[in-house]
Amino acid sequence: MKVFSGKKDIIAAIDAYKVKQQTIGFIPTMGALHEGHLALVEKAIQNNDVVVVSIFVNPTQFNNPDDLKKYPRTLENDISLLASISKDILVYAPTVEDIYEGKTTSESFDFDGLEFEMEGKFRHGHFDGVGTVVKRFFEIVKPNNAYFGEKDFQQLQIIKKLVEKYHLPVNVIGCKIHREASGLAMSSRNTRLKPEYIIAAPFIYKTLKTAKTYFGTKSDDWVTKWVENQFANHELLKLEYFIIADIHTLKALKRKSKNKKYRGFIAVYADDIRLIDNIALN
Repeated sequence: MKVFSGKKDIIAAIDAYKVKQQTIGFIPTMGALHEGHLALVEKAIQNNDVVVVSIFVNPTQFNNPDDLKKYPRTLENDISLLASISKDILVYAPTVEDIYEGKTTSESFDFDGLEFEMEGKFRHGHFDGVGTVVKRFFEIVKPNNAYFGEKDFQQLQIIKKLVEKYHLPVNVIGCKIHREASGLAMSSRNTRLKPEYIIAAPFIYKTLKTAKTYFGTKSDDWVTKWVENQFANHELLKLEYFIIADIHTLKALKRKSKNKKYRGFIAVYADDIRLIDNIALN
């Protein structure tokens, strides 16, 4: 297992593969790896000659300093998990200095309005931070293919827009949400859940599945109000938002169209831990 902390070294290693015209698959992560991450890695291994996994807790995408401070950092365990799949994976675990070179600030991006919907309304500047770090990783790693989970569906659409608008030679591949046996979407933040919230949190996906059933026969307003009522009566979980949106524009649904695809997007607080999820509705 090769682990790089500096961009000069990993650029040199990747350039050697590029000279041989070998394909590079890339999975950017913030560490605290789980089975969802490993599924992305395995898919990348199947479809590329070389796989690079970055492990970097990006400070510019946190609008809550306390969330950044508490975010789990488990580098040694992450490396062991990756090694259990393949010892040929290249791990890039840079410092903040290596990525930002003393200027830990975000670039400003125009994602054609995608950045102002849902998460953008509640996490100001978040997607500028995401765009900044992903663009830098793409410039360093120069992947042919990059893999992102659909749990962060809005992020996935924004990365695709980033590639389109900046003409980056990367194929962005979305991969299905990985879930616990309980249905809870896998997330690095799940490791911070207290026992009673681990028991309660699967209610999120259970509610989404029922909302999908209702979406076939009820209006979007009815479904939204039903979801809001489910959480209004919940003892532990606090709903931040539930929105039914067009998968391409991410704008909230105003009137159903048979020619459009919709997803239900949700953000919920389990104590002080914010959990997001989504589901295809049609």
